[in-house]
Amino acid sequence: MPLSGRSSSRQKTDPIPKLLQVKRNRLKRISTGLALIAILWAFGCSLERDHSLLVVGMELSYPPFEMTDEKNQPTGISVEMAEALARQLGKELRIENIPFAGLIPSLRTGKIDLIISSMTRTVERAQSIDFSNSYLDTGLCILVPQDSNTKHIGDINNLGMTIAVKQGTTGHIYANQHLENAEILLFEDEAAAALEVAQGKVDAFVYDQISVYLNWRKHSETTRALLRPFNQESWAIGVKKGNTALLNEVNAFLNTFDASGGFDALGDKYLSEEKRIFRELGYPFFF
Repeated sequence: MPLSGRSSSRQKTDPIPKLLQVKRNRLKRISTGLALIAILWAFGCSLERDHSLLVVGMELSYPPFEMTDEKNQPTGISVEMAEALARQLGKELRIENIPFAGLIPSLRTGKIDLIISSMTRTVERAQSIDFSNSYLDTGLCILVPQDSNTKHIGDINNLGMTIAVKQGTTGHIYANQHLENAEILLFEDEAAAALEVAQGKVDAFVYDQISVYLNWRKHSETTRALLRPFNQESWAIGVKKGNTALLNEVNAFLNTFDASGGFDALGDKYLSEEKRIFRELGYPFFF
């Protein structure tokens, strides 16, 4: 009888856990429903953006290619390229100002559609993103102090030497792979790296040809530019891996833009003095 009594008592309290289970099931259904709504909303937004908007990522701190004007609006060679591309595709353009090292992650996660930011096409980067045909040929060069004895890249790969590079650039990649004897200092800002050379705090700054030239002009009394590239490079537009349709559209634009004299016009507008000086020095110009 006592056992029978305890059994009867437990049966009377069973509705409480059953009620809790019902509430849990309802909460699961609500959570699942909200998640589905969020996914559908995001999918819908993605479709809408793909049809009407072209989002281009670039770091607006690399004049005259990527920069801002006196009203803090994007301007420069890459900006005008992006504007012309958006017009050809019939889309509205939005430019996202992103640190250089964050451009590829932003492209891979869908924050942006393209990278137009003076980016060199490399084997390493091509493992993460696709690249268009190249639109500019350049190469890595060296900025050194005025009194330096450095004549070529091999002269700075020595113990006790300090090399400045901008984080995430091909100069950074090259230094890590080939300048194993020197100390490598990373900078987020190109101007800061060049200033270190001008002040004699580092032995060299490894960067692309046009940047080395422009930084030498800013610090011509304290630096020297070795403008013959020791490593040839090409710039291209970055596209998300597998987006073949957009990649084909970008390549078609580059062909049309080049054939119509678009690159020559941008060179004359932003780099007329550089074009003249490079011809005098016997170096081929970029475009």
